[in-house]
Amino acid sequence: MDVKIIEDRIKQYGPENKRDELNAFKEISQEITLLALSRANFFKHGAFQGGTCLRIAYGLNRFSEDLDFILYKSDPEFKWHKFLNEIVSEFTAYGLTIDIKDRSKVGNTIKKAFLKENSFGKVLELRYERNRSDIQTITIKLEVDTNPPLGSEFENKILEFPLPFSIITQKTSSLFSGKVHALLCRQYLKGRDWYDFIWYVTRKAKINIELLQNALQQQGPWQNQTVDVDQSWVINSLKEKIENIDWEVAKKDVLNFVKPRERASIDLWNKKLLMHFADKLSEYLK
Repeated sequence: MDVKIIEDRIKQYGPENKRDELNAFKEISQEITLLALSRANFFKHGAFQGGTCLRIAYGLNRFSEDLDFILYKSDPEFKWHKFLNEIVSEFTAYGLTIDIKDRSKVGNTIKKAFLKENSFGKVLELRYERNRSDIQTITIKLEVDTNPPLGSEFENKILEFPLPFSIITQKTSSLFSGKVHALLCRQYLKGRDWYDFIWYVTRKAKINIELLQNALQQQGPWQNQTVDVDQSWVINSLKEKIENIDWEVAKKDVLNFVKPRERASIDLWNKKLLMHFADKLSEYLK
C-alpha cells in the first residue's frame, strides 16, 4: 500500500478549493477507519449509524465529521482499546501517522475515542498548496452508544475503498428515526440535521416508529414519559420545531460541508421551504 492510492482517491472528488480537499481526505480517513474496524470484527458487536453512515453507505451529498456506532445490545463494559491498534496499523499501511486516544469515561453510556492525523500535508501530493495558517490536523471522533434504545433494524453494506469490505449499518428507517430524535431533542441547532431531513424526505424514507418511541422515552424532553408516537405526532412535532428555527444560523452550519455548487440551494432555506418538506413527509407516510 502507498499514499498514491489516497492521492488518486482525492482527485476523484474533484475538489474545488482547500476546504473540499480537506473534506475529501477526512472522508478517506473515515473509510480507512471503517476498514480497520471491519478487520478487527467490530461489526460483530455493533453497527454504523449517524450522518457519516448516511454519507458513506447511502450516498448523502454532504460531508460529515464523526463516526457514530450503536451496539446490538447493552454492554456497559465495552471498551474501544481492543480496536484502536488495528486502526493505527491500517493508517500506517498507507504511509500515514495517527494518534488515537480513548476518552471514554466510567459510567458514561457513550464511549468516545479521538483519532488525529497530522502527516497528510507532508506525505500527500495535494492539488492546493497548504500554508502554515491552514489546518494541519484532522480529527475524527468515534462514539458508540453502549445502551441503545430497542428497535433498530440492520443490514449489511459493502464498501469499495480502500478495498472491498463489509460493514453493518442501521437500515434507513432506523437512521431516520435517529435523525428525527435529534431534530426534536438536540439542545442546540445543527443545520446539518435539517439537510439530512430533506434528504430522507426526497427519498420517501420510512420512520421506524418503535425505535423512535423508545429513544424518546430514554433521552430528551420526553424521557420516562408515556408518549403515543405515531406518524401524526412526528409530523406535528417537526412542524412545531420548524416554526421556531433561526434558519440563517442553520444555513451557516451546513455551508462548510457541501460543494460550492450546492450552496445556492441552501440559501433558499426558510420556514416555508421546510414546511413544504414536512407536508411531503405527511403525504407519503399516510
